[in-house]
Amino acid sequence: MAYVNSSRAASFSLADRISGVFAQFKLQIARRAVYNQTVRELVQLSDRELADLGIARTDIPAVAREAAFGK
Repeated sequence: MAYVNSSRAASFSLADRISGVFAQFKLQIARRAVYNQTVRELVQLSDRELADLGIARTDIPAVAREAAFGK
């Protein structure tokens, strides 16, 4: 019994590469918007409301980064 396995190297055109760059740029803009919106909403909360959520005021940037970028 014989098996044949063939692989092809994917070649991307210049248009595909440019499209990919724009898609990444658009994704980063959307993520940054989520980050900014999260920071705006959390900053408006009182210290008591933040404490109820288990968030210190100094943790707001980290919480927003996690929400937007997953890091």
